[in-house]
Amino acid sequence: MPTKKSPRKGSLQFWPRKRINKFLPSVNWNAISTGKKIKGFIAYKAGMASAYVKDDTEDSMTKGKKIVIPVTIIECPMMKIFSARFYKDGIVVKEVLAENLDKELKRKLKLPKIKKGKIDDIKSEDYDNLRIICYSVVKNSGIKKKPDLVEVGLVGNKEEKFNFVKEHFIKEISVLDVFEKNQLVDIRGLTKGKGLQGPVKRFGITLKSHKSEKGRRRPGSLGPWHPARVTFRAPQAGQLGMFTRIVYNNKIIDLGKSEDKLKNIKNYGNIRTNYIIVSGSVQGPAKRQLLITAPLRETKKQLKENYELIELR
Repeated sequence: MPTKKSPRKGSLQFWPRKRINKFLPSVNWNAISTGKKIKGFIAYKAGMASAYVKDDTEDSMTKGKKIVIPVTIIECPMMKIFSARFYKDGIVVKEVLAENLDKELKRKLKLPKIKKGKIDDIKSEDYDNLRIICYSVVKNSGIKKKPDLVEVGLVGNKEEKFNFVKEHFIKEISVLDVFEKNQLVDIRGLTKGKGLQGPVKRFGITLKSHKSEKGRRRPGSLGPWHPARVTFRAPQAGQLGMFTRIVYNNKIIDLGKSEDKLKNIKNYGNIRTNYIIVSGSVQGPAKRQLLITAPLRETKKQLKENYELIELR
């Protein structure tokens, strides 16, 4: 009999396996080159549904037919600029707070101490890159009152970025101005938290024989005598879930204003602001905050997909 072989259990790509300390992850905005003026948007997962769609994908076996696909509904309340960050050689040299910030921000958030100044006082030679800190106007959705803050990259040269920030320093930013139908997006967020779990569930190791000593749901050995220590590769019990993950190339099936279209979503309620519907599933439970960004690397297969939404079931 040949020797049985199998891939190792538990990916070493994700290490250490511990809970993340913030809900919205940091993004390497320099790697993302596409987008409409702004590269990302804060959103909240509402739930999943079955969508009745017409398949208009070229060369598809179901072209022209009506099919049912799984979709995720995501609510996207308006977003506002909190501050503008000016970088030089990769270091923040200046940060300017937006004017007329919501009064309740001081009650809901611990605001950083930033010297007050005007954006017009910044000269072109003072910086080589510009990003914005955005916060979600989540109170309009009814999920919660405390807004989420995240740094978001901008598209264009220095002048275009500066003009965009100056124009939108007081205005609200809508998801309808950032993304469009049939576009691909990447979605970043945290997975469901599962707490302390054993090595069988956490790493997928095989259960030992029913005659084995000292337990079945544990590894047979934690390692050799020498080196006389337990390496991080040994599967052991620990935290599972609440990990940062990215779902690449999600197709936007539909987006728009709520207008009382989407109601009574399980564990969520009604969608009161703007929304987008993407094909497939997205990590996290209902009401989990997500960061939707322009695609890092588009795939031809996902770009070809073309669905026309008929109704949600």
